[in-house]
Amino acid sequence: MGELSSKTPDQVLDVLGRVCPYPLVLTKKALEKMGSGQTIKILCDAPASAEDSLPKFAEKQGYKFESVKQAGDTWELFIQKS
Repeated sequence: MGELSSKTPDQVLDVLGRVCPYPLVLTKKALEKMGSGQTIKILCDAPASAEDSLPKFAEKQGYKFESVKQAGDTWELFIQKS
């Protein structure tokens, strides 16, 4: 387990069944309401979001990011707001 995935997240966002751009839009909205240092866990089954748009967004914002691929096409994505 990584640094972020080993902690209990402050919020869990389920975007299963949603396709781009909804996972990114919903993640941005959730992060706007969170405080610095808080972590969100995103449950996602959209490969484009999990492997491209969400990691790039987190990197651009300077947030810590971690991805854990589960069985099938499901990811647990962790973002820590800086």
